[in-house]
Amino acid sequence: MPVTDPWTDAARALADKVTANAAEWHEAVSVTPRHLLVPQWWERIPNSPAEEWELVAHTEDAPARVATAYSDATLVTRVGPRHADHAKPDEKATGSPTSSSTLPGLVVSMMHRLDAKPGHKVLDVGTGSGYALALFAHRLGDDHVTSVDVDAYLVEAARARLAAFGRTPRIEATDATRALPDSEYDRIMATVSVRPVPETWLHALRPGGRIVTTIAHTALLITADMGDDGVARGSVQPDPATFMETRQEADYPPKLNDVFTLAREGDGEQVRAAVGPIPDLWQEWPLRWLYELDTPGVETRAVKMPDGRRVLWLLAADGSWACAEESEDGAADLVHQGGSRRLWDGLERVRRMWEERNRFSLHSMTVELNPDSGGTLTAPDGTWTFTL
Repeated sequence: MPVTDPWTDAARALADKVTANAAEWHEAVSVTPRHLLVPQWWERIPNSPAEEWELVAHTEDAPARVATAYSDATLVTRVGPRHADHAKPDEKATGSPTSSSTLPGLVVSMMHRLDAKPGHKVLDVGTGSGYALALFAHRLGDDHVTSVDVDAYLVEAARARLAAFGRTPRIEATDATRALPDSEYDRIMATVSVRPVPETWLHALRPGGRIVTTIAHTALLITADMGDDGVARGSVQPDPATFMETRQEADYPPKLNDVFTLAREGDGEQVRAAVGPIPDLWQEWPLRWLYELDTPGVETRAVKMPDGRRVLWLLAADGSWACAEESEDGAADLVHQGGSRRLWDGLERVRRMWEERNRFSLHSMTVELNPDSGGTLTAPDGTWTFTL
C-alpha cells in the first residue's frame, strides 16, 4: 500500500467540503499543501482587554498543524507590522490583522464566481500566504497567473514556498491601487477590499473580462463584467465576504481613540431623543453596510452595560461623534452628538430610506464601475445610488 503524507487525506477532506458547489476546484484544493504556506500564525486571545494575539507554532507534521491548516478557517499571519514568521515562541502581538490566509471555502466560492477557465489570464490581488495563488496556478497554469501584494516580505515568502512544491507563477511587490505589472487580464480577483475600485484594475480588464472584489469596510462582495464601452456592470452577491482594506504602509492608521474619549466624556452640542430604537449594528449588518456606503469611514463601537442597556458610538476622523444610549426606564433613548457633523442623524436617515424601500436585500443592488467617473451601487428601485 503506498505511503502518503499526513496532510493529503486532510486536504482531500477539505476539498470535499469546500468545493461541493465548485467541483472544478476540487483537484486544486486536494493537492495544495496549505500547511507549507502557513507554517505559523496568530490566534486571538479570548477576552483580552486589548487586541492581543498569541503565536501558534507546530512542527511541520504535527497533527494540530495539519488539522488547523486544512480546516475551513482564516489563519491570521500578520498583526500590525509583526508577521508570525518573525515572532519568537511565547511572543504576543497587539493590534489589527494586516495579512492572513483566507478561509478556503470563501476563496473557492469567489473563484467559482470569477469563472476563470484554462487559457484565461488572471490577476490575483493580495498575495498573502499564496494559497489562492497556488490554486489558480494549479488549475490554470503558472504562466497564466500574476499576483501582487504591497508587502515585499509576503511576496518573497510566497514565492519561495510555492516553488518548494513546484509552483512558479509571477508575483510582484507593488501597490495594487496604482500601476499594475501587466494588462489585458481576463479575470481579476481581490482578497483585499477597496473603495473605490482602482481605475488601473478597470483599465487592465479586457472587454468580456470579469472582476470579483469587496467594498472596503463592508461585507459586500461584487462581481462585474467589462463591457465594450469600458464600463463594468454587475451586482452584489448573496454571500457576504469581509477582507482587510488595501494599505500603503506597514500598518493601518490608528483607531480613533481620542475621538472616543470625547464621545465618552462629553455631552456634545446636541442632545435629543432617538428616532426609533437604537440598532444593534453587529446584528443588523445590512443597515451597518448601507450607512458605510452613505457615510464612509465612520468607526463604530458598542458596549453592554451591567444592567443590560446598550450604548453605541459613531466616531469620525474629523472629530464628529455620536453616542446613543438606551434608557433605564423605557423612556426615549437619548442621543448625544458633537463635532461638525451629526452622524446619528445620518444613520436615522439611512434607516428611514431603507425602510421606505421595504428593507431590500443588499444583494439585489446593481454595480457599475467606470474607470473615468468612478463606481456606483444602486438600490433595486433605481432611486437610491451610492458612490464608491
